[in-house]
Amino acid sequence: MDTLAVVRNPSLKTVSSPSSIKRSVNPWLMPALLAGLVATVVFSIGIGAVRVSSYEIGLIIARSFGYTVAVDPTKEAILLAIRLPRVCLAVLIGAGLAISGAAIQGLFRNPLADPGLIGISSGASLAAVTMIVLEVSFFQKLSGMLGLYALSVVAFSGACVTAFLVYRIARIAGKDIITTMLLTGIAINALSGALTGIMTYLATDEQLRNITFWSLGSLGGASWTSVLAILPFTIIALVGIPRLGKSLNLLALGESQASMLGVNLKLVKRQVILFSTLAVGTSVAVAGIIGFVGLVVPHLIRMGAGSDHRRVLTGSALGGAIILTLADSLSRTLVAPAELPIGILTALVGTPVFLWILVRERRRTLA
Repeated sequence: MDTLAVVRNPSLKTVSSPSSIKRSVNPWLMPALLAGLVATVVFSIGIGAVRVSSYEIGLIIARSFGYTVAVDPTKEAILLAIRLPRVCLAVLIGAGLAISGAAIQGLFRNPLADPGLIGISSGASLAAVTMIVLEVSFFQKLSGMLGLYALSVVAFSGACVTAFLVYRIARIAGKDIITTMLLTGIAINALSGALTGIMTYLATDEQLRNITFWSLGSLGGASWTSVLAILPFTIIALVGIPRLGKSLNLLALGESQASMLGVNLKLVKRQVILFSTLAVGTSVAVAGIIGFVGLVVPHLIRMGAGSDHRRVLTGSALGGAIILTLADSLSRTLVAPAELPIGILTALVGTPVFLWILVRERRRTLA
């Protein structure tokens, strides 16, 4: 990402003003995304070393609700204990990352922005790496109380602390300056990266393996406990962010115009940052760093939904869930019985897609 472009031009035309909201709107986009999500979930649940047909999936789900039907006990165990929680986790994380990316882009009025730009991901990563490397008494006590979930709690706390620091530092004379928030986020990212590098340098070989696997992203540790752990935070973000769609549409006109039209800028900024931190912080905490979902998916949705954030935000949530569920299906089948880290896969696929979008938009601008 070209961070200088983000700072120098916070009003690139990809995030359009309300005057262009009604252009290029596909009325079938939302139903198609919803149907695509259902089909993707069924496909992802059934694919793997042991294949489960859609008919068998229906029988197993019916049995779980108390109906008396004959099912294969092995497939039932695989479906309910392994695949279904993993798919649910992919749906929640994908939806949370994508809708947060769309909200951040709308807030900064910049299509190159994503939640990582304000330090949420790097703060969570630094906190997790610090816990892995530094075996201090506090972390040992926390591990004793929370067990395997101690790392997730620490990572989420790191994301919250980083977002809070960026927000507080960016307040100048009682006002939240968007450009200052961008610059502060870039500085915090650089500092977090440097501190993470120091922790990595101090790590042992075993700790390095843990750091590498965690930083590349994976849904391999999915369970119903991890799904329930992030469910309330993600639901809050998925419900709260779309309610800001109208305000983000007005914000596209500029802060002063939006303020004159009745938008409470301070409240909108706080809510976007809070909801994005909840969604992204919890996703990094349970699955590590997964890039490009929050950056690329909103671009793809705008091609069919136009620039109305009320549609873009909802469409991004559905699109992100589809993309990450498909990516997870590929990550556990491409190199089976091994597993490809999902962060590598999203970067491999997301980079060329994002470059294609940039070239396409550039040609449209010059035409």
